Amino acid sequence: MARQETKKDAVIVGLGWTGAILGMELASEGLEVLALERGPDRRTVPEMRYPQMIDELSQGERHKMMLRPAQSTVTFRRNLSETALPIRKWGSFLLGNGVGGSGVHWNGQNWRPQPEELRLRSYITERWNAGIIPEDMTIADYPVTYDELEPFFDRFERVAGISGIAGNIRGEIRDGGNPYEGWRSRDYPMPPLPMTWNGVKFAEAAKAMGYHPFPRPGGNASTSYVNEYGMQMGACNFCGFCERYGCYQYSKSSPQTTILAALFRKPNFSYRTGAEVLRVEMATDGRTATGVTYYDEAAGEEVFQPADLVILAAYQIENVRLMLLSGIGQPYDPATGEGVTGKNYGYQITGSTSLFFRNEHFNPFVGSGINGMCIDDFGMNAIDFGAEGFIGGAYISSAQTNGQPIRNMPLPEGTPEWGARWKAAIAEWYGHEMNISHHGSVMSYRDHYCDLDPTYRDRHGRPLMRITFNWHANELRLNAFLQEKIEALARSMQPDLMHGDYKDEESLYDIRPYQTTHNTGGSIMSATPDGGPLNRYLQAWDKHNVFVMGAGAFVQNTQYNPTGLVGGLAYWAADAIRKQYLPNPGPLV
Repeated sequence: MARQETKKDAVIVGLGWTGAILGMELASEGLEVLALERGPDRRTVPEMRYPQMIDELSQGERHKMMLRPAQSTVTFRRNLSETALPIRKWGSFLLGNGVGGSGVHWNGQNWRPQPEELRLRSYITERWNAGIIPEDMTIADYPVTYDELEPFFDRFERVAGISGIAGNIRGEIRDGGNPYEGWRSRDYPMPPLPMTWNGVKFAEAAKAMGYHPFPRPGGNASTSYVNEYGMQMGACNFCGFCERYGCYQYSKSSPQTTILAALFRKPNFSYRTGAEVLRVEMATDGRTATGVTYYDEAAGEEVFQPADLVILAAYQIENVRLMLLSGIGQPYDPATGEGVTGKNYGYQITGSTSLFFRNEHFNPFVGSGINGMCIDDFGMNAIDFGAEGFIGGAYISSAQTNGQPIRNMPLPEGTPEWGARWKAAIAEWYGHEMNISHHGSVMSYRDHYCDLDPTYRDRHGRPLMRITFNWHANELRLNAFLQEKIEALARSMQPDLMHGDYKDEESLYDIRPYQTTHNTGGSIMSATPDGGPLNRYLQAWDKHNVFVMGAGAFVQNTQYNPTGLVGGLAYWAADAIRKQYLPNPGPLV
C-alpha cells in the first residue's frame, strides 16, 4: 500500500521551464505548492561549476545530464505495419533529467511563432483553398490567437532574459530585425550579441540576394540583466559550451538562472527529487484528479501525494504518457481517427550545407548557443503553398555555436574518418568551415501519434510510450525547396569546397543521429473536446483540475524552436488559473 503524504493545494510534475513558471505563479497566489522531479537536483553552484561542467566527453558525448534509457525510454516505428522497438541509446533527441529539465542543456534559441502558424488551416483556406491540404494531413487552428498570446510571449522573454532586435513593433517594420515576425509590443529586453565572422559573411551574401538577415534571438545574455524576480544574468563570454551543458557563469537562460532561486525562497513552495510520478489518481466518479502516485527512489516505495490541482509539466513525451496511463482523454486511434490523447505527434526537419574557405579563419571555439544570422524569407507566411506544392516553411541561418574537438570537426566530403589523412585534413581545414542550415516545420498527419506500447514495459511494469512517425512527401518537398535556396546562397559566397547534408525524396526518419529535441503534439489544444484533450487554457477537457503544459499542446509543429511558444502558453495558462479557475474551480470553457 502506498505511503500517503499531507495534501497540497497543487502538485507539479516536473521542474523544468513550465514547472518553474507554474510554481512561481501559483506560489505567488498563496497556494501550498509541491513539485515532483524524477531526476536529481541541479543548481548553478555546485553542479555546473567550472571546469567540470565543460567536460565534452562526459557532458557532450556521454550525456551526463540526460535521462538514461535504462530509467525510461520509448519505442519507435515508422508506420502502423512495423513492430516498434525500444530506443536503447538516445540519438535523434535528448531528454533532460533533473531540476531544470531540458532547459538546462538547450542552446537558448527562442522564437515566437508567426501569427499564421497559429491559425494555419484558416490561413491556407483563405489564401488558396482547403483542397491543397492532403487528405491525411490533420493540421488545424490553435484555439488561441497570436494577439491573445502576445503579452505572455513578452513576459516570458523578459523573465528568461532574451537577446535580440525586434523587426516589428506594433506594425512598424524596423531595420535589422525580422520583418516577417508577428508584431511585438516592445523590443527584446537585451540587444543582440556581437556577431562572429561567419554571421557577417552570411548576412552580406543574403542581403546581396535581396533577403533580410537578422541576428538569431535567444537566451544568451548580451549584457548584465535583472528580471522581475530579481534574478541576475551576466554577459555571455562566447565559451562555446551551451548545448548539452549547464551555464557556469549565469549567462544562459534556464530555470536555474531566471526563476528557481527566487522560487525556492518562497515558504509555501517545496520540491522533491528522485520522485518519479507513475500516474495521476482520479476520484471515484472519474471527473477530477485527487493527486498523483510517485515512486520515491530513496525510500524504494510508492507514495500518494493528494492535491486539489495537478499540473503536468514534464517533457512532452512523459506528459502524454502520464495522460494515457491515467485515463486523461480518450486514446487516439489512427484507424478510425477517433480519440484525442496521443494525436498529432510532430518533430522538425533540418538540412545543411558546409562551406570551406582556405583563406578564411572562423575561430569556431568562439561561439554561443544563439550565435548566428538568420533569414525568414522562406518562412510560413512568405511561401506560396499553392505554387510550390507543399505546406510549411523554415528559417535559414548560419550558426557558430561551438568548436568542440569531438562534436564539431567538420571536414570535406570524402575525408577518411581516422588515420594520417584524417589528421592532415584537420590541420588543413579546422577553423576554415562555416555552415548554412534550415530549420523547418513538420505538419500533423493521421498516422503520426503516440500510444502505449503493447509489448514493452518499464521497471515499474508500466507500458512504454510508442511513437509512430516518418517523413511525409510534403516535408521532403519543403526540404528540397530549401536545399535549392541554401545552395544558391552558398555558391554566391564562392567557397573553395562545399557539400550538403539533406534528405532526399526516398528518405525515412532515422532515430539514430541527433537532429533536434523538438518533440511536439500528443496533448494538443483544441476548440472542442473531440479535437484534442486540452482546451484553450491547457486544461484537460474531461478532468477540470488537471492542466498540461509544454510542446505537447502544439497542434502542428512550427518552423521555429519550441521554447518561446512553450513559455508563452505556460504564462497564458497560469494567468487563467489565477484569474478564472482559483476563484471558481471548474471547466474554463
